Amino acid sequence: MTDNNQAVVVKENRSWDEALEQEKWFAPAVDIYETNDDYVLHVMMPGVAKENIQIKVEDDSLVIMGRINYDEAKSRKYVLKETRLGNYYRKFNISNSINVEKIDAVMDNGIMTVTLPKHERVKPKNIEIK
Repeated sequence: MTDNNQAVVVKENRSWDEALEQEKWFAPAVDIYETNDDYVLHVMMPGVAKENIQIKVEDDSLVIMGRINYDEAKSRKYVLKETRLGNYYRKFNISNSINVEKIDAVMDNGIMTVTLPKHERVKPKNIEIK
């Protein structure tokens, strides 16, 4: 991962693995909070279309990748540009308390919400006193 403000042009036919090796990637800003039933991630990925996102679980990690349309973004006539231009990559360690079969993701207005449901065995339980 890099924190450079330059990015390499995204080739449409380039695989995700090739893109990881040959393109610039930035860590997106992420908010994480917990409810009784889930962990919820809000991942900020402006400029990324839903079709250009890949989410996967591998080796006890949640990997989130998003690719922008670099040519279109680069051709804009910016009056002010305070954000970085590049793809997004973030990897989170997840524990076995997460039910990976029920992970859900929704993209809306540049913010992806990823819901990681807790297994029943780790959810808080109130014990009734008799």
